[in-house]
Amino acid sequence: MSKSKRPVKSGLNIIIVGCGKVGVTLIEQLSKEGHDITIIDKNAQKVQEIASYYDIMGLAGNGASYSIQRDAGIANADLMIAVTNSDELNLLCCILAKQVGHCASIARIRTPDYSSEVNYLREKLGLAMIINPELEASKEAARILYLPTALEVNSFAHGQAEMIKFKVPANNVLNGMSIAYLGKNIASDILICAIERNGDVYIPSGNFEMASGDVISFVATRKIAKNFLEEIGFKTHQVKNTMIIGGGKASYYLAKQLIHMGISVKIIESDKIRCEELSILLPKAIIIHGDGTNPDLLKEEGIEYTESFIALTGIDEENILLTLHARQVSNAKVITKINRLAFKDVISHLDLGSVFYPRYITAEAIIAYVRAMKNSMDSNIETLYHMFDHRVEAIEFRVYEPSKVTNIPLMNLSLKKDLLISFISRNGSIIIPSGQDSIQVGDSVMIVTTHTGFNDILDILE
Repeated sequence: MSKSKRPVKSGLNIIIVGCGKVGVTLIEQLSKEGHDITIIDKNAQKVQEIASYYDIMGLAGNGASYSIQRDAGIANADLMIAVTNSDELNLLCCILAKQVGHCASIARIRTPDYSSEVNYLREKLGLAMIINPELEASKEAARILYLPTALEVNSFAHGQAEMIKFKVPANNVLNGMSIAYLGKNIASDILICAIERNGDVYIPSGNFEMASGDVISFVATRKIAKNFLEEIGFKTHQVKNTMIIGGGKASYYLAKQLIHMGISVKIIESDKIRCEELSILLPKAIIIHGDGTNPDLLKEEGIEYTESFIALTGIDEENILLTLHARQVSNAKVITKINRLAFKDVISHLDLGSVFYPRYITAEAIIAYVRAMKNSMDSNIETLYHMFDHRVEAIEFRVYEPSKVTNIPLMNLSLKKDLLISFISRNGSIIIPSGQDSIQVGDSVMIVTTHTGFNDILDILE
């Protein structure tokens, strides 16, 4: 039976332990979405500043303490999110919350020792989710190096569909071409879902004409995406080698994946003890002990000839300068890690290639879970990505039951403006939909929109 749209539930009661970069990103987004938030952190001054700025509750203390959790209202909490700098503290917070408050819990776990045991830990400790920012960031970087033409590659439908972002070069075949012409004559099995031009973002219709300098996001299967990029004149072969500056956790995770993909890896790290650790952990990688910000050392190690260059130090300024230097002296595909968000406008005007923000990757996975939790299990959010500085959302919904959007040709649905249905995943196949296609129970559906805060597939309707 088709049913009318559910009333939107009031917000969840959420306790966030840890007010670092990820914690603040979560507070900002989740408070905007109407949830009741209480924060816990050992730094009393930080708690006071954040609590008064966002008008939320705050407690100073140890998040794994029973009395602190009790005072924070764990008995009535729906969700505990532990994102302190300590994996063990995060796990302890979540175990206690589960025992005392019977609420869902999410822990940030970064140590490689635990990362191989994530499924076991989650199951045995009863956690809703364990997220590893460095591991997730490294997966994103690996996807980009598989397809170096792309600025970003995001994965949907359990890896079957990808959303790829690229910049239209001067004199490219797409310059002056309409979306409709592209679909009819060049690529019918891709869907262009968002275009950024001169700082403005468009969800394009068929008569939209692309131009040099546009940053375009499109959806397709991996194979078709590669074919399309080749068709419009891009090289699409994965890189053969890479140079990584910085030997932290993200570098370890990334190197491990790249070696598995058959890519030669060289890591330059200034800490001698860490170099020794990495040479044991990554016997197939070349580990160089030295200052990665020294141009002479970079030249000596072959920066001019490397096919990709990844700045993964813990200091944003170093990463930016390293990337700009690599841009000057080589033709390498460059990837830059940025931790702070304060200067995003400045950064977006620099030629830094693919930029990723580990804290966004973490926050988005958690926000997707929170939205799915806020909603009933009837139609669940599977994946959520923010695009173009949070101005566009790409959301993948799972359709569990008949509703106003099922079994009706898409062209007959009264969809909101500035919204595109990008693909339907059905029985292991990806459908780039036409007006005649319809959404069925059991499908995963991805939408791209400039509206924010969608919780349910029914939110796509006017």
